[in-house]
Amino acid sequence: MKQKVIIGLILFSLTSCASQAQISKGLEKIFGQQQSSGEDSSENEIVRGLKEALTVGVGNSSEKASKLDGYFKNELIKLAVPPEAQKVAETLTKMGLGAEVDKFTLALNRAAEDAAKKSKPIFVKAVTSMTIKDAMGILKGQDDAATDYLRRSTNDELFKTFFPVVDSTLNLNKATEYYGEIVGTYNKLPFVKKVDPDLKAYATQKTIDGLYTLIAQEEKKIREDPAARVTGLLEKVFGQIGK
Repeated sequence: MKQKVIIGLILFSLTSCASQAQISKGLEKIFGQQQSSGEDSSENEIVRGLKEALTVGVGNSSEKASKLDGYFKNELIKLAVPPEAQKVAETLTKMGLGAEVDKFTLALNRAAEDAAKKSKPIFVKAVTSMTIKDAMGILKGQDDAATDYLRRSTNDELFKTFFPVVDSTLNLNKATEYYGEIVGTYNKLPFVKKVDPDLKAYATQKTIDGLYTLIAQEEKKIREDPAARVTGLLEKVFGQIGK
């Protein structure tokens, strides 16, 4: 019975798309009309349910991002030329050098996809370190509260881990070389403001931001879409709503 109470609490707290009547109906199906006062909910079990949901979400996001074209063919997270160099890209494209800009953009996204392979252990570490206080904050927070928690908990470590991978892959894919050629060509033009933004830091942070974008999508799916509840606990937590 204790587990049933926990499931009811998570249902009530996490499900944003169901009406109050649906929630009540679901709760009745889970644990009946009444609970005895001696069967209080276990906060540790609530945390376990949240951890499982987050583990599913970060696993899916890391897998999607690290595949070939995971960034390059996903317009939502695709890395573009750094903002400081947008005018450079536009000018060179008009000069017939668009192919060089395209080669650089592809190499930039390949670096992101390579770095994303390192993300899952860092995210899982943050999930397993979640406290009861963290869990309650997520339960009471907005639809992207879990994503915000991961952003606060993992951004610095992801940056430190990703930076050397991005650096290596940028060099391997000749993105650094392409970028140097593009910027060098532009800076030789008369009357232009010289540019030299930090490509490695930019690519690293944009790679991380792309992962958070995917995780936010996964969080929304797990909250709302039955098909996204791929483990037994998640199905128990969300499966009764709407029946």
